[in-house]
Amino acid sequence: MLFDEVPSVEIEFRGELIHWRGPSPYHFVDIPEDACHEIEGIAPLVSYGWGVVPVGARIGETEWSTSLFPREGRYLLPVRDSVRHAEALELGDVVSVRLVIQLERPLGAAG
Repeated sequence: MLFDEVPSVEIEFRGELIHWRGPSPYHFVDIPEDACHEIEGIAPLVSYGWGVVPVGARIGETEWSTSLFPREGRYLLPVRDSVRHAEALELGDVVSVRLVIQLERPLGAAG
Protein backbone atom coordinates (compact mmCIF):
# COMPACT_ATOMS: atom_id res chain seq x y z
CA MET A 1 0.00 0.00 0.00
CA LEU A 2 1.27 3.48 -0.85
CA PHE A 3 1.73 5.96 1.95
CA ASP A 4 -0.86 8.37 0.53
CA GLU A 5 -3.61 5.74 0.20
CA VAL A 6 -6.44 5.84 2.68
CA PRO A 7 -8.04 2.56 3.84
CA SER A 8 -11.59 2.31 2.56
CA VAL A 9 -14.61 0.04 2.24
CA GLU A 10 -16.37 -0.41 -1.09
CA ILE A 11 -20.05 -1.34 -1.20
CA GLU A 12 -22.01 -2.10 -4.36
CA PHE A 13 -25.79 -2.47 -4.58
CA ARG A 14 -28.85 -1.75 -6.68
CA GLY A 15 -31.52 0.62 -5.42
CA GLU A 16 -34.51 2.65 -6.56
CA LEU A 17 -34.36 6.39 -7.25
CA ILE A 18 -36.97 8.09 -5.07
CA HIS A 19 -38.06 11.70 -4.43
CA TRP A 20 -38.39 13.00 -0.89
CA ARG A 21 -40.75 15.95 -0.64
CA GLY A 22 -39.57 17.19 2.74
CA PRO A 23 -38.60 20.78 3.58
CA SER A 24 -35.74 20.43 1.08
CA PRO A 25 -37.00 18.27 -1.81
CA TYR A 26 -34.29 15.98 -3.12
CA HIS A 27 -33.72 12.75 -5.01
CA PHE A 28 -32.23 9.74 -3.25
CA VAL A 29 -31.38 6.12 -3.90
CA ASP A 30 -32.99 3.93 -1.27
CA ILE A 31 -30.14 1.74 -0.01
CA PRO A 32 -31.11 -1.95 0.44
CA GLU A 33 -31.22 -3.39 3.95
CA ASP A 34 -28.13 -5.63 3.63
CA ALA A 35 -25.97 -2.69 2.47
CA CYS A 36 -27.43 -0.56 5.30
CA HIS A 37 -26.28 -3.14 7.85
CA GLU A 38 -22.76 -3.00 6.43
CA ILE A 39 -22.76 0.81 6.53
CA GLU A 40 -24.18 0.81 10.05
CA GLY A 41 -21.23 -1.29 11.21
CA ILE A 42 -18.66 1.28 10.09
CA ALA A 43 -20.68 4.47 10.60
CA PRO A 44 -19.33 5.11 14.14
CA LEU A 45 -15.80 5.23 12.67
CA VAL A 46 -16.56 7.83 10.01
CA SER A 47 -19.73 9.79 10.89
CA TYR A 48 -19.16 13.47 11.57
CA GLY A 49 -22.51 14.23 13.18
CA TRP A 50 -26.23 13.44 13.07
CA GLY A 51 -25.27 9.96 11.86
CA VAL A 52 -24.42 11.10 8.32
CA VAL A 53 -21.70 9.07 6.58
CA PRO A 54 -19.36 10.75 4.05
CA VAL A 55 -18.92 8.71 0.86
CA GLY A 56 -17.67 8.76 -2.69
CA ALA A 57 -20.47 7.55 -4.96
CA ARG A 58 -20.70 6.33 -8.54
CA ILE A 59 -23.69 5.67 -10.78
CA GLY A 60 -22.83 4.80 -14.36
CA GLU A 61 -19.93 7.01 -15.41
CA THR A 62 -20.69 9.77 -12.90
CA GLU A 63 -18.78 10.07 -9.61
CA TRP A 64 -19.38 12.55 -6.79
CA SER A 65 -18.80 13.10 -3.07
CA THR A 66 -21.73 13.30 -0.70
CA SER A 67 -22.99 12.02 2.65
CA LEU A 68 -25.51 9.27 3.33
CA PHE A 69 -28.56 10.34 5.33
CA PRO A 70 -29.79 8.03 8.10
CA ARG A 71 -33.57 7.58 8.05
CA GLU A 72 -35.74 5.15 10.02
CA GLY A 73 -32.91 2.66 10.58
CA ARG A 74 -31.78 2.80 6.94
CA TYR A 75 -29.63 5.08 4.78
CA LEU A 76 -30.45 7.19 1.73
CA LEU A 77 -27.94 8.27 -0.93
CA PRO A 78 -28.56 11.85 -2.14
CA VAL A 79 -28.42 12.12 -5.94
CA ARG A 80 -27.71 15.59 -7.33
CA ASP A 81 -29.63 16.91 -10.30
CA SER A 82 -26.36 17.01 -12.27
CA VAL A 83 -25.96 13.24 -11.71
CA ARG A 84 -29.57 12.52 -12.65
CA HIS A 85 -29.22 14.52 -15.87
CA ALA A 86 -25.79 13.07 -16.79
CA GLU A 87 -27.10 9.51 -16.37
CA ALA A 88 -30.62 10.20 -17.74
CA LEU A 89 -32.24 8.93 -14.53
CA GLU A 90 -35.98 9.05 -13.85
CA LEU A 91 -37.94 8.47 -10.65
CA GLY A 92 -38.42 4.76 -10.05
CA ASP A 93 -35.30 3.74 -11.99
CA VAL A 94 -33.32 0.99 -10.30
CA VAL A 95 -29.64 1.88 -10.52
CA SER A 96 -26.32 0.21 -9.75
CA VAL A 97 -24.36 2.16 -7.15
CA ARG A 98 -20.79 1.92 -5.94
CA LEU A 99 -19.92 3.61 -2.64
CA VAL A 100 -16.45 4.16 -1.22
CA ILE A 101 -16.24 4.97 2.47
CA GLN A 102 -12.82 6.16 3.69
CA LEU A 103 -11.98 4.73 7.09
CA GLU A 104 -9.49 7.48 7.89
CA ARG A 105 -9.38 11.12 6.99
CA PRO A 106 -6.43 12.08 4.74
CA LEU A 107 -3.70 14.17 6.35
CA GLY A 108 -4.69 17.82 6.53
CA ALA A 109 -8.45 17.11 6.34
CA ALA A 110 -10.73 18.94 8.72
CA GLY A 111 -12.33 17.04 11.54
